[in-house]
Amino acid sequence: MTHTQLDSFVAAYIECALWSSMDNSDENGGDPLDLSYTVEDIAPDTLATMVVDCERFLKENANDVSEGKETPECTAVERAGHDFWLTRNGHGAGFWDGDWPEEVGRRLTIAAEAFGECSLYVGDDDLIYCF
Repeated sequence: MTHTQLDSFVAAYIECALWSSMDNSDENGGDPLDLSYTVEDIAPDTLATMVVDCERFLKENANDVSEGKETPECTAVERAGHDFWLTRNGHGAGFWDGDWPEEVGRRLTIAAEAFGECSLYVGDDDLIYCF
């Protein structure tokens, strides 16, 4: 795993986290966090935990991640970062939905789910945290 791969994985993971998490600003859940927040708005401890989780996942699953499809839109590493967020949090898409070879997707799903869920929320200090 190179530093560039880790950076790409983490960036895709955080982009997906902000896109798929809501700010709870109204009774319908509000708006996706990515409309008003960026990585700079993530609390330092939360960001550090996200990076550690990504680094561990990518290191432990590097061979399977390398089996992912490259597309004009993203690399296999970026797709894996995105799917790691979705899968660990039980969204309706992820490693298991057909974009990965079946056996690889199964292994990556098991690995992602082992990390447990991480739900983002905006704190009173207007920083983003995970619980």
